[in-house]
Amino acid sequence: MQINMEDLSPAKAYFLMTQTIIPRPIAWVLSENQNQSFNLAPYSFFNAISSDPPLLMFSAGKRREGSDKDSLTNIQRAGKCVIHIANSNQINQVHQTGTALAPEQSEIDEYNIELTDFSEFSLPRIKNSPIAFGCELYQIDEIGNKPMSLVFVEIKQTYICEQMVSITQDDKLKVDSQKLDPLARLGGLEYSALSDVILPK
Repeated sequence: MQINMEDLSPAKAYFLMTQTIIPRPIAWVLSENQNQSFNLAPYSFFNAISSDPPLLMFSAGKRREGSDKDSLTNIQRAGKCVIHIANSNQINQVHQTGTALAPEQSEIDEYNIELTDFSEFSLPRIKNSPIAFGCELYQIDEIGNKPMSLVFVEIKQTYICEQMVSITQDDKLKVDSQKLDPLARLGGLEYSALSDVILPK
């Protein structure tokens, strides 16, 4: 099957892309609302894009009525966020926080998600998430016809669950990917967990 993308509506192009560009890592983004509660939302158009400086990027679309999503509004105002890498056991909470709540309403309170202090960073982190990046806003660009906001953030602090970490003989940090078991996004309502780890021959 060959598809001319110009023949597809934006919605159909989106569904095609999200079912073929898989699995996608999920940025589980915590930001502070203006009322000092916390917003939490997953974004699967996400990746690392630079190591000097250490930058992450996620793409935030608009709400259905055309307004900016809370994560974008909060990061623009406060200049900070915490990006978590969720474990597959957190699938229900990740999925729940993907549903839109009213502005200033907290997913942390709505879904009983426990936070803890993030040492050396001004925002808290999700207690049970194995990896968290304390980030400061680097820049925001807009792209596309809709448009989408590309949010670039610089990692300032990193938390990794110690049970997943070892040090190699050449003094590099090694994270056990199977212990991490990161949750990834597929198409539709589907997610995936990490199964076999394979090495090239």
